[in-house]
Amino acid sequence: MLSKIKENVYKISGMSNCYYLKNYKIMIDTGSIEDREVVKKNFVKVASLTDVKKVIFTHLHYDHIFNFDLFPKAKLYASPKEMSDLKKDPEGTVLNKDVLNKFKKTKLIGLTRNHIPKELKIIKTPGHTSGSISLYDKKTKVLFSGDTLFYNLVIGRYDLPTSSPKDMYKSLEKLSKLDVSVLCPGHNYWSTKTLYFFKSSFNLLKSLSKRRPFIPSFFGPITSCS
Repeated sequence: MLSKIKENVYKISGMSNCYYLKNYKIMIDTGSIEDREVVKKNFVKVASLTDVKKVIFTHLHYDHIFNFDLFPKAKLYASPKEMSDLKKDPEGTVLNKDVLNKFKKTKLIGLTRNHIPKELKIIKTPGHTSGSISLYDKKTKVLFSGDTLFYNLVIGRYDLPTSSPKDMYKSLEKLSKLDVSVLCPGHNYWSTKTLYFFKSSFNLLKSLSKRRPFIPSFFGPITSCS
């Protein structure tokens, strides 16, 4: 499903979400194998697949990178830490052998401040993976949170090969200090099935810092981009 989040910002919803920043010609994540036709069908309603100049991955799990080849003119970017993990532990970084085999021949570029418009801010948000990033548009106050933070304050898993509960705590605390008007996460997790994980996650994260426990209300009112 295609939806317009803000002027020049579009969301394609599927098993995982991807976002097109039309004025920058930037794609954030590219979706999973199940989303391939959904991404292709909906993207062309907004632009040509060849219009995308840059694809930025919030992390390199298979369900966020699979459709990179739909955008033949785009350069592919990931955090230097995520790229380092890909070299050290390819399967642990991608989590799917078939997708890894498809992806490993691509040329990845380590994302830096110089690769993005001045309105966008790269935020290192390790936890779900050690090289996860979020992107924040300072002008529109839209936060692209990858698999760090979802709706209803559900948070990403931190029990995967390159995950870290302590880093997740720090990343959530970092995001809580942003002035966010619209949250654009990597998945549409709303259900009670995922809420139980948040409750157990919150208790664990809280126990990691007795001095300054993470309080969800830091975020204040946030609009979803569903």
